[in-house]
Amino acid sequence: MSSGNQTFLIGKVSATHGVRGQLRITSFSGDMDSFMALRSVMIKKPGGGMETLAVAEAKAHGKKIILSLKGYTDINDVLHLVGREIYVLRDQLPLLSDGEYYWCDLLGLQVMTEDGDILGELVDIISTGSNDVYVVHGGGDKEILIPALDDVVLDVDTVAGRMTVSLPEGLLDL
Repeated sequence: MSSGNQTFLIGKVSATHGVRGQLRITSFSGDMDSFMALRSVMIKKPGGGMETLAVAEAKAHGKKIILSLKGYTDINDVLHLVGREIYVLRDQLPLLSDGEYYWCDLLGLQVMTEDGDILGELVDIISTGSNDVYVVHGGGDKEILIPALDDVVLDVDTVAGRMTVSLPEGLLDL
């Protein structure tokens, strides 16, 4: 079980939005709703360290999030935040149902076949709309794209740090 004090990267400030100090956020969480319940965010400073800022409002805007911070009401107040990463404490994230995971819990898992063959490390997740696709780096330059489907992903064990998959026939030949 993860500690409530653990920080997780959930997005990045991609731009300002309007002139009233709002920020356009690219979400890395895979779940837009996780932003809606946030009370505060931590924004990474250029030299390291974190700055905790109170959230006034977060709302979906297409595939982005529009984030308003308390005390920031003008575009000039937030220009310096563009390009920075956004983190949250684990205890601020909504609880998920069984079989659901935050991307930050999946990244870094060792991916193996049901026969025990190690495919590599899950290094990225691509959101395609219909289903996510897991990017797994094997040895060398080998990259495997695995669809995140119930009949492909057999087991996820975040405590043990592994994911077991049943690859569609011919996937490794691509």
